[in-house]
Amino acid sequence: MTNVLVCVKRVPDPTGEVVLTPDGLRVDGRYAGYTTSAHEEAAVALAVQVAEPSGGTVTVLSVGSEDSLEQVRAGIAVGATDGVLVEADADLLGPADVAEAVAEAVRARSDAGTTYDLVLLGNDAADTGDFQVGVRLAYLLDRPVVAGVQTVAVDGDVATLHAEGPEGTEVYEVALPAVVTVLEGGVSPKYPSVMGRMRAKKAEVERMTWSGTPGGSGREALTVPEAPPSQVTVLGEGPTAAPALVAVLRELKVVHS
Repeated sequence: MTNVLVCVKRVPDPTGEVVLTPDGLRVDGRYAGYTTSAHEEAAVALAVQVAEPSGGTVTVLSVGSEDSLEQVRAGIAVGATDGVLVEADADLLGPADVAEAVAEAVRARSDAGTTYDLVLLGNDAADTGDFQVGVRLAYLLDRPVVAGVQTVAVDGDVATLHAEGPEGTEVYEVALPAVVTVLEGGVSPKYPSVMGRMRAKKAEVERMTWSGTPGGSGREALTVPEAPPSQVTVLGEGPTAAPALVAVLRELKVVHS
């Protein structure tokens, strides 16, 4: 039986316009809305894929405010067994703080009788791109860690992980328990059914409070780069533009001579 913990974060929707908070330290999601990042959606899908055949469990955990319950319940709606909310002001936390909060929750659950063979996280946060929490968490739990993983298979006490490296696919065999950061692309995200949504709405979510003191991110400021200039070429008007259009299509190899 393989038990998996998946860590998710409430982040501004990356498909919307990027707007910073007045202090310039965070991305403001009040206009774009909030969601779970694509990496973490893939992590939830992988967790369900790994746990279900063995009769294991999938727990979705988020460190944040009451609003983060939305992301926890979204994970339950697509197959997770239960959820945990570690209540904290996410705006005050840096990667080290989040890793400590997750490690404390893992230890608390272990003391209560629930241990996790795998802890999955997104490869990086969609809003800050820190790439740090997974590695820091593995250090705190004294577990091996592999980053940028796209597929996971478990056989007994060993996980086989496939990741995309600079020269192609990399394959790792890691003894469990382990920590894995997931990169989207290796598995299709799961979409909730009506029954899944109803189950998630009624599911109980355990609440914990992190006992640590926030150290913060040390971030000085974020900047939004200016959009690159766009250029438009008018090929002509009416029927006279047809030859120029055909030439462009041939150049793009959409049509052949």
